[in-house]
Amino acid sequence: MLKFGELLEWQWKGYARNHQERSNLLLHILLVPLCLAGNIAFFVGIVLLSWWLALAGIVSAVVSVALQGRGHKAEANPPEPFTGVGNALARISLEQWVTFPRFVL
Repeated sequence: MLKFGELLEWQWKGYARNHQERSNLLLHILLVPLCLAGNIAFFVGIVLLSWWLALAGIVSAVVSVALQGRGHKAEANPPEPFTGVGNALARISLEQWVTFPRFVL
């Protein structure tokens, strides 16, 4: 398993190659903020003991990631398959919070 910095570097090196399809980029531009808002809503919901807010956050994040995954099917060079649950969570989190915002900027 790659360490945090290595995973971030690996993801960045292949990011442009795996995100060339305009429709997929548009999906990411629309859905990454939904995922980030969902993550924030989840943690705020936990802190405030607002279970409906926490649940809404989880649903938003899951729907966002699922739709982004469908967008990747349009790519000529789709991302590498996940090697496990930990790998999936790490890669998705890094993509949403670090790599895609950095790619856009």
